[in-house]
Amino acid sequence: MMHKVLVITGATGTGKTTVQDYLVKNYPVTKIVTHTTRPPRQGEVDGVDYYFEDEVSFQQKHYLESVVYAGYHYGSSREGIAAGFERAPFAAIVLDTKGAITYAQELGDQAVIIFLTVSDSEQLAGRLSQRGDDKSMMAQRLASPEYRRDLKMPLALKGRAVQLNNDHWQQTQLKLDALMTTLEQDQAVDS
Repeated sequence: MMHKVLVITGATGTGKTTVQDYLVKNYPVTKIVTHTTRPPRQGEVDGVDYYFEDEVSFQQKHYLESVVYAGYHYGSSREGIAAGFERAPFAAIVLDTKGAITYAQELGDQAVIIFLTVSDSEQLAGRLSQRGDDKSMMAQRLASPEYRRDLKMPLALKGRAVQLNNDHWQQTQLKLDALMTTLEQDQAVDS
């Protein structure tokens, strides 16, 4: 049986976490737990929210992608993917488009890239505001080159990613259900 990694990508506010949560709740999908060297926040659990690492243990993993953000290392590893597959046949991760391209290159057909869009980018600012993002942080994020990059599907993902417009959540759910039905059927044929 070929396990699949569902890579959910797109600009901030397109609904990536909502899509991941829907898939985890309704299908045999688990979240890929990523690694960080930052200390746990109150209520965060090691192995559930992140694998909390020190500088030495972080360097001992095999990362598909990693970044340094605010002085801390963050990354997703082959070990984290393998641990996900021990829990479910499908594992999901939310990444920016740069990370999604890396996953597509490193994992080939094992990666199913889901690129989320909305028709009106003004909607995105409204969604960030609704979820309670700090206004100055929101403005900074919307002005960033990464945000602008993630608004359009990168050339490296064209013909490779499933593009889903997420203007209407009920329609998005139907499209996700159809995608998962196809993936589960493919998996049944492979096993």
